[in-house]
Amino acid sequence: MSDDATQGTASFISEMGVLKRVARTGWWFTGNKHPESVAEHSFRVGVIGSVLAMMEGVDPARVALICLFHDSQETRVGDIPHIGRKYIKAAPNGEVTADQVANAHPAVRTGVQSAVDEYEAGETPEAVVARDADKLECLVQAVEHREQGYSLTQNWIDTSLASLKTPSAKALADAALSMDSLQWQKNFLS
Repeated sequence: MSDDATQGTASFISEMGVLKRVARTGWWFTGNKHPESVAEHSFRVGVIGSVLAMMEGVDPARVALICLFHDSQETRVGDIPHIGRKYIKAAPNGEVTADQVANAHPAVRTGVQSAVDEYEAGETPEAVVARDADKLECLVQAVEHREQGYSLTQNWIDTSLASLKTPSAKALADAALSMDSLQWQKNFLS
């Protein structure tokens, strides 16, 4: 591997660290001044995606990879709330990704680009599950924010719920809506 590709790959890794500092800005509309970062969101999307993939019988490793990179472009364009997208014409995510990995190792360039392109196309079973994971994570986060006193989260719950495609995601959403976010702890303390 050339020194340029090594540096390009290391640069991409460094750039992905920026996601730890990019806030999920849509939550500001609920009054939450300190929402989770894009990296925190992407981590749980990856976990949810893996779980959904197992439940749906598709490749959990592929889904996790897709989930990991689904919002990686936000290092360059930020997290644009849905209402803001009406006014801002950002480059397509695949185009941003191509720039992000342009100088990376060829296998990294191909692997990351294919994961993002697959997510954006939304046509494979793995992409459908990854998209459900993204929406389910938003729903779960909205429930948690509501429990924390941010009462204006119902729109996030409703729109996330309405966009779910797989039976497993719908079932998990129903379960998340029927319990509090510390139910997992209660299951082991009783």
